Amino acid sequence: MGHVRDLGTTGDTGPLDVGDTSHPGPRRVAVGERPRPRVDLRAVFGLESGTWAWTTAAQAAIAMTISFALAAWLFGPQVATLAAMGSMTVLYEKKTPYAYRAAALALVGVGFVISVSLGSLASALSPWAAVFSIGLTAGLATWVCAAWRVDKPGPMFFVLVGAISTIVPGGLADVPLHAAIAASGAAVGWAVSMSGVFVRARQPERQAVAGAYRKLAVLLRAVGTPELDHAQHDASVAVADAWRLVLLAQTRGYRTSDEAARLRSLLRWVSDIHLATTQVCMARPTPLPPEAAAFAERMAAAVAAPEKAPDPADLDGLRRGMRPRSLEARLYGLMARAATAARRDAGGLDDDERARNLHDERYPALWGALRSSLSQDSLIRPTALRMWITVTAAGALALASGLENSYWVGITTTAVLQGGNVVLTLNRSVQRSLGTLVGVVIGALLIAANPPLAGVIVLAGLFQGAAQLVIGRNFFYGSVLLTPMALLLSYTAAPHPITELAETRIIDTVVGSLVGLAGAMLLWRGASATRLPQSIVGVLEEARRAMAAVLDQDTVIDGRLRYELRRDMRAALVSLRGVYESAIGDVPRAASTQPLWPVVVATQRTGYLALSALALENPEPVGTITLQRVDLAFRELISAMEERRTPRLGALPRLPAHPRINMELRALSTAMAGAVAQDERAARLEAEKRAELERRRAQGDLDADL
Repeated sequence: MGHVRDLGTTGDTGPLDVGDTSHPGPRRVAVGERPRPRVDLRAVFGLESGTWAWTTAAQAAIAMTISFALAAWLFGPQVATLAAMGSMTVLYEKKTPYAYRAAALALVGVGFVISVSLGSLASALSPWAAVFSIGLTAGLATWVCAAWRVDKPGPMFFVLVGAISTIVPGGLADVPLHAAIAASGAAVGWAVSMSGVFVRARQPERQAVAGAYRKLAVLLRAVGTPELDHAQHDASVAVADAWRLVLLAQTRGYRTSDEAARLRSLLRWVSDIHLATTQVCMARPTPLPPEAAAFAERMAAAVAAPEKAPDPADLDGLRRGMRPRSLEARLYGLMARAATAARRDAGGLDDDERARNLHDERYPALWGALRSSLSQDSLIRPTALRMWITVTAAGALALASGLENSYWVGITTTAVLQGGNVVLTLNRSVQRSLGTLVGVVIGALLIAANPPLAGVIVLAGLFQGAAQLVIGRNFFYGSVLLTPMALLLSYTAAPHPITELAETRIIDTVVGSLVGLAGAMLLWRGASATRLPQSIVGVLEEARRAMAAVLDQDTVIDGRLRYELRRDMRAALVSLRGVYESAIGDVPRAASTQPLWPVVVATQRTGYLALSALALENPEPVGTITLQRVDLAFRELISAMEERRTPRLGALPRLPAHPRINMELRALSTAMAGAVAQDERAARLEAEKRAELERRRAQGDLDADL
């Protein structure tokens, strides 16, 4: 390699913009408003953004109706409720490719059968054993679902299935029958979920890639606006999800097909465009032309239909007059090339490097994920332990208090604790309580009408479908619809007088909500807040590693290394934002976490800039001194965060190819210094408050003696 001129002799990278536009130099994009979880009417009753889950609703209604009716005909209505519960496998793995979904849903079905077997066995032994079985099911399901990245509804229905099985009539000899009936329902749910393979076999992975293009369009619209940092995170999550799902779809027979090659090519294009957009949005304080976002949206439609791909010439007007090497020109050039690739049929991608195999394993290391989830730095372990202890305590309290249907207390506690932090748990507690009150009235009126078994089966299926339609938008409305369904099933399994059933259900819900809220307040309530600094360090470590690879003249970045660096960097960034959003809902530590928002933003931006540097095909290396100084700057920031002190950053070397890195590193240093100062000020005020309290106490003792 030829001689590389060292640019590490100066720290002058231009002034950092602090709002004064009178001086020359680059401007830093304004930091958006931090996330603000609240407990208010809008949080309880308002609809979250998103779409209505029509497909999931239809599949849930069909699966429950078929499994409930078939089991009632074969085994009787009381135990048939277990089949209806087992059919809820249809609610899982809704977005994954069918080849992976087949195996994953089978594991979910096995989990349901284990939950039913455990609950049925425990109920045959004693009511206390049933309480502990529900708590154990909640804890284990939370652990496994979080470690294996099982999407919503997570552990909820494992607990519901296990809890309902504790009231189904039978003894020890009936445990195998109960397990078999639950397995039959799980098989029906599996079949309904897999039915789409015959008409749209590649729809899940296509939707994932198309979703990445749509989030890219949102990011393009957010350039130069306060929503930039939030849109950047959403786009990164969408791209990461697309990579995961396309990887899962790479089965032996499919990955060599032209269609798979085309999808891999479009995935790599959207990933590169996202990183080019990152460079633009960090450097541009004004919005992009709306045609850019419209072009990305048309690319989303082209994922499944090549004829809908936009014409690359549509971008000529945006590129006219730009310097060829400018950031915007590079962005539009990548978008035009992606459109060209999308317009070609699958057979024309033989010479496209982006259409080759992906540099990763198809299946995640499941056992490795379980082991890593038990580490000190993982949030999964305290979350699972909190779920296990709280649900068990709720059931024990209900049983000790004489509540006959203590199983419902455990179900409610599980639903409430799925909120995550204290603020979200309080919201879900209110939503669950109010939703159940309304749902109990609806369910009681229906049961009082004494519908025939066929009517109960149809109503249960309809309520299940309606609940799944709305629960993703608002948990309150989902609870209103889930409660009558659960009442119909539990009444069929163990008939009780309707007034008694409604009264106990309301009491159980209130008790379960309060215990769930208490568990969130008392057990590991600061778990996210205590892990936030380590998450920041994790992003900086990955950014340091990426920049070292880009700048080092002795490092050759091949396709596999580039992919691994980008994968790990993106995973660290997504994790950081998730930990912060959970931490700001931790009470009372939220007060100390909120000032870290500028630190989180600067860390994110540094990470995204390092990520975008990996997109350069021929990065310009630097000399050894510059490389060492960049590495030293990252290490100093990491050390300062670990030691909770103000960083001593010093002068930074000039990086002409990556000018914004220095700006964000300086902004990060300033934000960390501000956070440390605020912590010191808060500690000083707390010490003064305690000293004043002690002085007043001493004065009170002196006055008493006199």
